[in-house]
Amino acid sequence: MSVLSRLPRTCAALTVAALLAAAPAVRAEPRLQELSRLVLRNADARFGGLSGLAVRSDGNAWMALGDRGILVRGAILREGERMTGATVETIAPVLDTKGQPVTGQLADSEGLTMDGSGGWYVSFEGRARIWHYAGPGAPATAVPPAAAFGRLQTNSGLEALAGDASALYAIPERSGKMERPFPVYRFRDGTWDEVLKVPRRGAYLVTGADIGPDGRLYVLERDFAFIGFRSRVRSFMLGEDALTDERELMESSLGEYDNLEGISTWATATGQVRVLLVADDNLSLLQETELIEFALVDE
Repeated sequence: MSVLSRLPRTCAALTVAALLAAAPAVRAEPRLQELSRLVLRNADARFGGLSGLAVRSDGNAWMALGDRGILVRGAILREGERMTGATVETIAPVLDTKGQPVTGQLADSEGLTMDGSGGWYVSFEGRARIWHYAGPGAPATAVPPAAAFGRLQTNSGLEALAGDASALYAIPERSGKMERPFPVYRFRDGTWDEVLKVPRRGAYLVTGADIGPDGRLYVLERDFAFIGFRSRVRSFMLGEDALTDERELMESSLGEYDNLEGISTWATATGQVRVLLVADDNLSLLQETELIEFALVDE
């Protein structure tokens, strides 16, 4: 006979209630729940290879960066919680500092983030650098480079770019060693620092980043396993000297999504964080340009 069974019924009920009240609360773990997925196609031969992504704060317009020097702008069509389509309104070349289309090794544009004033920043992987654009058709203005940019691995440069009102955050695709964290190059007040690090977990490499409406740093990562891709999204609290409160929000199964490279976030009218991802089709007939939207929910 248990201890509770020997107690009067009222006492037993009170004891159970007291035990439940004393038990530590189980914290709900946030995760990403897929809401909708689109496959995008366009008759323009330049379309594809999308790697950088930015979505308007209301979730109804998008801009994407192609890794061969194109900038795509369009609208997102919605019905309730779901995306029902996405239009492509313009496809324009990424311009250099003289206002000419980038070509060759200068055309490997990868990261994209808005500046809050109608312009945007672009990071490049091949010849690592960051350029700013004041608006459509404007020539690039170079952001002073960090000394570390010249030491980045070939074809593994500034893959991810995020920004908020105070700073830019650029992250290379590779860290150099499996046990080495990814450096986060932070640009503010005209200078760069390398204080922040994204811890490396397994074989994943960084492909995108964004500062969410909740102020957290969202990092998109990818792993390739010969027959397909795996993807993961983590988020971190941005501190002065460290990234803290690491949360794994999504890890896909092999082949569940295509080559996810771009990430952008926004918030609904009720404050729910949405995460939009874009897949780079590598301009291959065997791959798809996908646009996938998730809601941040608590389990």
